[in-house]
Amino acid sequence: MLVMEPPRASWYAHGSPAQLYWTAPPQAEAQVTAPMATHPSPQPSIPPSTATPPALPRAAASVVLLRDAPGAGLQVLLLRRHGRAAVLGGAHVFPGGKVDAADAALDAPQHLDQTPATLHASLGEPALDEPAACALYVAAAREVFEECGVLMVHGTPRLQPDDAAGPFNGMLARHGLRLATRDMAPWSRWITPVASTMNNMANSRFDTRFFVAVLPAGQTALHDGHENTESAWLGPREALQRYWDGAITLAPPQIMSLAHLSRHADTASVLHAARQQRPPVIQPEPIQIDGLRAVCYPGDASHPVRERALPGPTRLVWRNERFEPVDGLAALLG
Repeated sequence: MLVMEPPRASWYAHGSPAQLYWTAPPQAEAQVTAPMATHPSPQPSIPPSTATPPALPRAAASVVLLRDAPGAGLQVLLLRRHGRAAVLGGAHVFPGGKVDAADAALDAPQHLDQTPATLHASLGEPALDEPAACALYVAAAREVFEECGVLMVHGTPRLQPDDAAGPFNGMLARHGLRLATRDMAPWSRWITPVASTMNNMANSRFDTRFFVAVLPAGQTALHDGHENTESAWLGPREALQRYWDGAITLAPPQIMSLAHLSRHADTASVLHAARQQRPPVIQPEPIQIDGLRAVCYPGDASHPVRERALPGPTRLVWRNERFEPVDGLAALLG
């Protein structure tokens, strides 16, 4: 039986007009640096006297937690941020956060069920080294445990309440646990565009790898009641309908990821698709559409990458105080 008390929510993914970027509460910088995408967005012209070199995106990981619900089919876990949160207050997001230095320090032979070479190959990023690849998997597992109490390990460990509040690596060592990385499949990679980090946002770029994973048997996802005030299991189409009706708030990565998931009927289909692909790289490009601020994605006529990366719309426009597809909800549902 698991006894879990997630202590914090360590990151927020959010979009603002003409921007898409990630911000996080202050904490020690991770030593794992993710590489840039091969198709960076053009930088706006800035006078030499005021130009600031764009910050490298900080490595982060997020888990799209899934389950098959009897009579309801595929469902995804969404956590609602506290309404008073400085960033994305009240929005529904996936658990996740940036890579910490400790994630790269985990003893791989003792606590990972796959070799560093295998984990590196699964991400499909030749420029990424093996320790950085391992750290991304560790960060994903750590964040989903800290934010909703789900422990991606082999076996059925019995933990005490204090284990949830202690260092993740130490907990794994004390109980001799091995992370179930085989159950976590790389799904997509989102990189904050350079253009969105101007105007004093130079340190707010993130390179986030999204993983899909099925809720382990016998475990329950819980919100902490502080940073996350609600947790909801929703079908992807149901979640998008609620967003469209104004019942919940979603940021662009969640909108587009749910549109992607809406093409699948169950967890087996999602995992099979994830393991057959190289994770698509999405670096949103800020644009203007008829005077409205918007973001576009690979495959859009205004994006420098011509090959489509995701199903669904290739652009979202800021209107009605949110991002939404130009052609309405039908563009998301397919």
